[in-house]
Amino acid sequence: MCGIVGYVGNKQAQQFLSAGLRRLEYRGYDSAGVVTLSKDGNATLLRAKGKVAELDALIAASETKDSVGIGHTRWATHGMPSVENAHPHKAGDIYLVHNGIIENYKELKQELSSHTFVSETDTEVLAALINSFYDDKTELVDAVAQSLKLVKGTYGIAVVSLRDPSQVVVARAGSPLIIGVGEDETLIASDASALIGHTSQAIYLNDGELAVCRADGVELLNLAAQPVSAKVETIEVDMQAIQKQGYDHFLMKEISEQPTTLESTLRGRLVLDEQRVQLGGLNMTQEELRAIEHVTIIGCGTAYYAGLLASYYLEKLVDGLTVDVAVASELRYRSFNLPKNTVALVVSQSGETADTLACLREIKQRGVKTLGIINAVGSTIAREVDGGIYVHAGPEISVASTKAFTSQASAMIMFGLQVAQAKGADREMTAQFVKELSLLPGEIKKVIETKAEEIKVLSERYAHFEHALFFGRDTLFPVALEGALKLKEISYIQAEGYAAGELKHGPIALVDDRFFEVALLADNWLLDKSLSAVAEVNARGGHVIAITNSSAQIDAEAVIKVDTDLDVLAPIVLNVVQQLFAYYVAVSKGNDVDQPRNLAKSVTVE
Repeated sequence: MCGIVGYVGNKQAQQFLSAGLRRLEYRGYDSAGVVTLSKDGNATLLRAKGKVAELDALIAASETKDSVGIGHTRWATHGMPSVENAHPHKAGDIYLVHNGIIENYKELKQELSSHTFVSETDTEVLAALINSFYDDKTELVDAVAQSLKLVKGTYGIAVVSLRDPSQVVVARAGSPLIIGVGEDETLIASDASALIGHTSQAIYLNDGELAVCRADGVELLNLAAQPVSAKVETIEVDMQAIQKQGYDHFLMKEISEQPTTLESTLRGRLVLDEQRVQLGGLNMTQEELRAIEHVTIIGCGTAYYAGLLASYYLEKLVDGLTVDVAVASELRYRSFNLPKNTVALVVSQSGETADTLACLREIKQRGVKTLGIINAVGSTIAREVDGGIYVHAGPEISVASTKAFTSQASAMIMFGLQVAQAKGADREMTAQFVKELSLLPGEIKKVIETKAEEIKVLSERYAHFEHALFFGRDTLFPVALEGALKLKEISYIQAEGYAAGELKHGPIALVDDRFFEVALLADNWLLDKSLSAVAEVNARGGHVIAITNSSAQIDAEAVIKVDTDLDVLAPIVLNVVQQLFAYYVAVSKGNDVDQPRNLAKSVTVE
């Protein structure tokens, strides 16, 4: 959940480190720091509490020509945000930056009595441990390897030493690291976005691997110091995709990109003249698809809600299919059983989500087929699944996920269609889904263009409320959960999502003037039942905002009517209304929309 950058070459290291940290700030932004080494073995260590802008001011005042260095932007796990807890951490002649959690740091710390600790972090313990092995007869990479054999937990680390300012040693276990291969320079980052514009060639480090990075090349090793062959891959991200392009916030840019990014998800996969889908990355035969009896969907946060929404559609598309959806952080510790003929859909925007990755590995050990629903090409989950669907939504910089949700849900619907086709499902039903998927980008574009100003004005009326209840039925229940999550993430209004039928089983007791309620109402056979829930809230003095594609008369304090040609997939369009509402509420409150407090983008720790 933090950002790492590193540089070794012939250019000014501080410039690359600073620019790289700005691009990775969405991964952690409570403190930041860099250290650079001169050729004669002197170090310039700069650290600041707060965002990268604070660090940039220090760099401007202490500019060096050093050509080797490492940097870090932090999301706190051990110790409050402070200069002392900011990375890099120093022990002896070494400096270290670290993503992840060292679970046995307390036990290790007790054995390192010769080091005077100045921070509250587990990272300083790791630095001191490496230093304890680093004597005149030991190379830095060997000291790192010996130390990591004693470590329990997850890590992505970059280490430099005053004794040899010509190298950066990196290693990973559960936390991503990418090595950019340039001309007479080597670049290091925890996310490919920091490398864009510097190189298009990269080595994706695997768990249990170390690398010695020098200006003239990279040497890969395992923890036993045995050489490992390096696979150089092409980075598939362009510069424009990680820039705001005139928008005030990345979040609004990403909401507005959904028509385009969804087209990328669907492109080449919908065969409209034959009313079917074709997915080339599943790595499953028609016989294997026909044999599927159970699907388990695994994700965290927004990915979990996308899976929950998709589960309704999969059950509708495939007669007799059973589907369960699990929160990865819970499933990994349960004594769960997977029925015969199960396929697991592993959903993650970053492809690095720690709990989801742990579930993937457990499920694979049980011999179950795993398919990734992943956005980040080359990510760990994408490399470890048996097959899957890249959603091709492009980089998602804002912490609150929007376009990934839309593309993930659509990708899983296409998977359901592929299974339905293999099993000989009703052609009329599958044709409707194919048609609506093809129309979905245009319908989302229409709602953004025609409703944004109305939603902006409405949001200002509700920004002062302290709490919110979201509710819906059927496919609108997971959409309600996602709407509540978006609002609480960026506006800090305490929000909860419920199945509409559950209101009278407890939540309706909360209704008072501190709350507003968001009722999601579909123009279908459940509309009357959903309107009954609205009436129950109104009878208790509620402040209901109805979001609906129905033309029916609705008794609510405010109504956002969405004109859409979609039927079964209308909930995805209504979700875009929620995204806009959450965005404008947060903006009206003056919040940092892209980097909300206490959160970070890629959750690589438990």
